[in-house]
Amino acid sequence: MDERIKTYDQKMTKTYNNLLEEFGTIRAGRANPNVLSKIRVDYYGTPTPLQQVGNITVPEPRILQIQPWEASMVKPIIKAIQTSDLGINPTNDGRIIRLIFPELTEERRKDLVKDIKKKGEAGKVAVRNIRRDANDYLKKLGKGDVSEDEIKDLENEIQKLTDKYIKDIDKAVEEKSKEILTV
Repeated sequence: MDERIKTYDQKMTKTYNNLLEEFGTIRAGRANPNVLSKIRVDYYGTPTPLQQVGNITVPEPRILQIQPWEASMVKPIIKAIQTSDLGINPTNDGRIIRLIFPELTEERRKDLVKDIKKKGEAGKVAVRNIRRDANDYLKKLGKGDVSEDEIKDLENEIQKLTDKYIKDIDKAVEEKSKEILTV
């Protein structure tokens, strides 16, 4: 791959990976520790990722269990979960916190699929914006000492990259939608 367009490929890869990360935080009726990845806990005055203050396990398909490293962290963890947009009320026995995920209703599943498609569209728009930036860069190169044929080849390479990432995003949206709709 040409060095001049490598940065645009990296940007597209980053966009795609961010989208996959976002999809990982959307729950599909099963307990998935990734839904907790954005939650920060007040750990002695420092916002700390939940995974760094306790052990997260999945004892049953619809239950997440959090065992804090320190007993004093139970209350801050519960508070962080309650103030998040998770929509689940944690229960605890003084040492272990449990999150019980309810079954998703048909309506909620459809809403989640709409949200997934919206995120997918936003990802495709981001990829196309990167393509536009790359093409602008190539036009500036064309005014310099780079041949028209070389510019055309680079534009084709950028288009192939764009098509590849758009296809990957569509596939990821389809897979996540299928996962959500599967009861």
